[in-house]
Amino acid sequence: MPGNQQAHEVFPFNWERIADTGVEVLFLATPHEQSREWAPQAIKQGIKVIDLSGAWRLKDDANRKVYRLKDANPEHAGRLQTEAVYGCPELHRNEIRQARLVANPGCYATSIILALAPLLQAGLVDVQHGIICDAKSGVSGAGKAATAKNHFMHAADNLSAYAVFGHRHTGELLEQLHLAADQIQFTPHLLPIPRGILSTIYLRLKHATDAAVISAVFQDFYRPSPLVRLHTSPQLPEIQHVVRTNFCDLGFALAADGKRLVMVSCLDNLLKGAAGQAVQNMNLMCGWKEEEGLL
Repeated sequence: MPGNQQAHEVFPFNWERIADTGVEVLFLATPHEQSREWAPQAIKQGIKVIDLSGAWRLKDDANRKVYRLKDANPEHAGRLQTEAVYGCPELHRNEIRQARLVANPGCYATSIILALAPLLQAGLVDVQHGIICDAKSGVSGAGKAATAKNHFMHAADNLSAYAVFGHRHTGELLEQLHLAADQIQFTPHLLPIPRGILSTIYLRLKHATDAAVISAVFQDFYRPSPLVRLHTSPQLPEIQHVVRTNFCDLGFALAADGKRLVMVSCLDNLLKGAAGQAVQNMNLMCGWKEEEGLL
């Protein structure tokens, strides 16, 4: 080879060869169907898997139908599905540490779950009144397929809603927040920016509450979470403050009646909403600091 270039051998894909090289953790950023096929094969070789597709995120068959998955061995896939851990470190930190298969969450779902989980766990939300999640994402959050929707000429100088009553991340919200379908409405929108998500969430509290109580709930819940940043009310997060970071920023505004609450959640859909969160999960699985390589 000329100069200092080195020749690199190229081998056919082979699970045994991968295992023999000492691979311990495998990231799958593959189509859902491919992940359903490959994750069991990797785990059979003793390799832990972090899957960035939607293949393993959902436990309920009805929610999983949105992916139209067909398994070559449904019984084996079903057993593995039961042990797959939803990879939201702030909710499932201990389970992720012991997992063989982690299902990395969706980007929209991450922004909404992190905003609502503390309030729902504390029993403060009037879920029968309904929760409205108005989420807006940069073009990279609308999928990698080249479509007219995410073409520059369509997205630039525009704002559009899509997948109303049918977005595939809805099932994640229902399962992780333990809500019924008629208790939450999630509507995504496409922003004419490259990356970033801002979710504005409207809800009603069961009883009139002080802002100090809301702040305390979030501070207690996220005290062990180095990658969630809390804004002091009335300051609210902005996309420009989280882009190219693995932070999720949370803030809120409470109405004068103490019952109407607006949550704002911001993250980078390519990092905390995808690859960065996958690294966060790897850190937990390997026994390292959660924020290793991310701060």
